Amino acid sequence: MGTATKIARRSFLIGSVAVTGGVAFGIYAYKSPPDNPLTPLLGEGEAAITPYVLITADGITVITPRVDKGQGAYSVQAAFIAEELDVELDQIRADPGPPSPAYYNTALATEAVPFASTDESFAANTMRGVADAAMKFIGMHITGGSSTVPDAFEKLRMAGAVARETLKKAAAKKTGARISDLRTERGLVILPDGTELTYQSLAPVAAKLAPVRDVTLREPSQWRFIGKPMQRIDIVAKSTGTQAYGIDLRMDGMVHAAIRRNPSNGGGMKGFDASRAETMRGVQKVVALPDGVGIIADNTWRAFKALDAVSIDWDTGNPPFPAEMQDHWDALSGAFKEENLNNRGRDDGDMETALSGETIEAEYRAPYLAHAPLEPMNAVVKVTDERVDIWTGTQIPRFLQSNVARITGHAKDDIHVHMLMMGGSFGHRLEDDYVHHAVRLAMAVKGTPVKLTYSREEDFAHDFLRQISMGRMKGAVKDGRVEAYDLSVAMPSVTASQMTERQGLSLGGVDPIIETGAADQPYAVPHYRVTGYKAPRLAPLSSWRSVGASTNCFFHEGFLDELIHAAGADPLEERIRLCSHDVSRKVLEAVGEMSGWGSPLDAGRGRGVAFGLSFGVPVAEVVEVTDTARGIRIDKVFVAADVGRVVDPVNFDNLVKGGVVFGLGHAMNCEMTFTGGIPDQANYNAFEGMRLYQCPVIEVRGLENGVRIRGIGEPPVPPAAPALANAIFAATGKRLRAMPFNKFVDFV
Repeated sequence: MGTATKIARRSFLIGSVAVTGGVAFGIYAYKSPPDNPLTPLLGEGEAAITPYVLITADGITVITPRVDKGQGAYSVQAAFIAEELDVELDQIRADPGPPSPAYYNTALATEAVPFASTDESFAANTMRGVADAAMKFIGMHITGGSSTVPDAFEKLRMAGAVARETLKKAAAKKTGARISDLRTERGLVILPDGTELTYQSLAPVAAKLAPVRDVTLREPSQWRFIGKPMQRIDIVAKSTGTQAYGIDLRMDGMVHAAIRRNPSNGGGMKGFDASRAETMRGVQKVVALPDGVGIIADNTWRAFKALDAVSIDWDTGNPPFPAEMQDHWDALSGAFKEENLNNRGRDDGDMETALSGETIEAEYRAPYLAHAPLEPMNAVVKVTDERVDIWTGTQIPRFLQSNVARITGHAKDDIHVHMLMMGGSFGHRLEDDYVHHAVRLAMAVKGTPVKLTYSREEDFAHDFLRQISMGRMKGAVKDGRVEAYDLSVAMPSVTASQMTERQGLSLGGVDPIIETGAADQPYAVPHYRVTGYKAPRLAPLSSWRSVGASTNCFFHEGFLDELIHAAGADPLEERIRLCSHDVSRKVLEAVGEMSGWGSPLDAGRGRGVAFGLSFGVPVAEVVEVTDTARGIRIDKVFVAADVGRVVDPVNFDNLVKGGVVFGLGHAMNCEMTFTGGIPDQANYNAFEGMRLYQCPVIEVRGLENGVRIRGIGEPPVPPAAPALANAIFAATGKRLRAMPFNKFVDFV
């Protein structure tokens, strides 16, 4: 019996107990609405109708708790509320709100259970319900996992509807009119005689009423925003350069800070001499940190320059991970052992018999990658004896609260997080080390707001990287078809590095990330096995856009292409034949139609296809390349994806194209390596993504056959690398089994 089957049975039993008896978490507590975190903040005559709608004399504020890091999260959440609240987008303000368990992420449960996203069985859905209950009781106020839209789609529309009906109830109480005779439009409750009452005027009455929770959501035929092209609420600010990010924040009396830590990530410090730095212009204080030195000055540049004048004696003993890059690869190579087994996520057929004859074998590799958001990590912190205020871009506000409380000794409720717009993340702002350092610096100058900004070099040197990974494959073909596919993957545990070591959650056991994007692919290969091995702890890791699927899809689809080629089959037709999931099959068929698959290409041109199912979203991509005298030119990319419902066609198109560019650029050019325990890449000149002139024409099609609504921020990334590699093979005959590809081919 496979490990996955054992987990499934155990999960089923736990789930059944939770549902039938309310034993696991308390079914009544789970069903009860959370406390409204806006209520303590209300003034006279103000109303917080649900935790998502705040009405004051100044206007209407909608709470959009999934934070915006460039993906349009604030806009889509605001649109969901506005759809039912009967307001226009220019009538409301979007605010991420305070950290609160009320804003727990309901969509994370889908990725937290050991079932494929395509599994709609009773056991799978029961376990998702149990996981959702766990998320609620933990209070997982977090942005990530392409969960903004699936989390918000029903929840925020319901919040808008509750607010709308409560305001109608308030109007009825104020005027004596019957609720059934009232209608709403553009932030107004309209009486039968045409009298218009603004929502603001009704707030004092609504504040004293119990919310109307028996509401019905509108049918799609009545939608004004959803499914139609929307202008994002931040488009004017971003187009005119007036959008403020965390790094733009200015406050009266604010000082500036920079830090330098051991260039070997995780190493310590023996001592330092800052006597020269202390005499430099603008320097106000030198602060010893647990792992380095901080400078507080009157501007950021002077803080940066003063750090160059500090002589630091780094602790080079007991390095936290192997010093040389080859040692990291050796650790992965040695991890394919039974004692390192993480999980056997797929075990169909009789693999030993299927591989007893002629086999095809390969080894694939994927390197560490940095997140490298354009906006470096930054935070403004003010510490007093009574409270701590933090202004920053973060995806984990409640974790941040808990961690800062431990550092300062303040109560968690006295840690106030003010969430700001982020200039990119790709997973980096799921970490909070930069806030820890800002807090320690602010503690050294209590009462003064301190703005810490990482230098680009500091950001690269101490990033928590995308996992390094290795895949080993064996397969067999028969009668022109793929007959057997045996994939083993080794990588360190991202979950252990991110959530256990740094956030203190004792998750242990199987890490589903290790097989994600491989074991859960909807292919019916007769003999099909996917095994994950947990490599030892190496460099510090974190979630990187699409996480495990970012490497596993390259392995899975690259070697599948090799097997199909060995069978003499067509790469797209064989994938369609093998596909066991109707929604995914339609995605493959759509991308074939879009790309004109099978039509002739000129000499030196190649067409490659890859498929990836991640975060519940099937995505198929076809890449067309030309092998020129100067190198590979990427001409076109065709993408088909199914998210159940496309809520904003414009943003959907942009997110898919951005994901493709992100996936291609990193596959072409990027890696993080170590020499002497220190990263070799310190800035963008050594970590170069796709150039503008290299960007291909990208054509996107969104399908709506899926049974659940899904997010699209991450799923376009995984298939990009294998589709490009497969296209290069088609054009040149050269098979690429390791990234970055520029080690083996040139790009123009």
